[in-house]
Amino acid sequence: MSLLTNVMDHSLDEGYAEAAARKKAENAGGMPKTLRAKLGLAAGLVLAALVVTVGAAQARIAAPVVAKEREELIDRIDRETAVADKIEDSVDELRDDVSARQREALKKHGGDRGELVGILSGAVEVHGPGVKLVVDDAKEADQSGDSDARETSGFSDTGRVRDRDLQRVVNGLWASGAEAVSINGQRLTALSAIRAAGDAILVDNKPLVPPYTVLTVGDGKRLSSEFQSSADGLYLQALHENFGIRTALSVEDDVQLPAAPSVIVRTAEPSTEKGTS
Repeated sequence: MSLLTNVMDHSLDEGYAEAAARKKAENAGGMPKTLRAKLGLAAGLVLAALVVTVGAAQARIAAPVVAKEREELIDRIDRETAVADKIEDSVDELRDDVSARQREALKKHGGDRGELVGILSGAVEVHGPGVKLVVDDAKEADQSGDSDARETSGFSDTGRVRDRDLQRVVNGLWASGAEAVSINGQRLTALSAIRAAGDAILVDNKPLVPPYTVLTVGDGKRLSSEFQSSADGLYLQALHENFGIRTALSVEDDVQLPAAPSVIVRTAEPSTEKGTS
């Protein structure tokens, strides 16, 4: 009976009893945890609101300054652009004047053949019978340049026309009797260069886009026949058959070629030095 009495009188372990008493004492002497958490959250929200308010006030104060600086920058860009446009117009006018003077010099010093010199040098406009040759990329040409439709000299080509293709075409036309040649309205001279810059083709540093229209002045029928039977004409035909590059050659009664935009005048004088044997 004494054991049962002891169990009934001490049903809660003494350690639990001490912990409960200590917790009760802490709650009695301070603020409840729930209340403290709520107060901490409220303080944090107040602090965040204060930071946002201060930031907004600073932004509102700085806004007029930023807007003024932006307007000043835009005005400066407009002024500099206007100056650049004016200089570019002046350069174009001077270039046209120089070209006109060069053409006059060619006519003046060409003697009886002044007109022929002007035509051959590209200094004057020319028109007459000739040939029209259109060269265009293949329909399935890969514009990204990653296809291996053509592979030459260790690098891959696509079905697009390359600068070396136009070089061969132009040289073949000259050799076949062309008196004047232009590509997409760009007149060629003895000093003209056809080069590549990436995937673009440049004629005298001016980019061209396909299709490439090559106009020539000369005896149209003879020019067409001799070009097609030449090595360069056969090369162009091979590009069409093997890689799908499109070509169209026609004899024209009258084609018009513009003058070259700029002509470099060079002179040569006989040497006075005696050679050694």
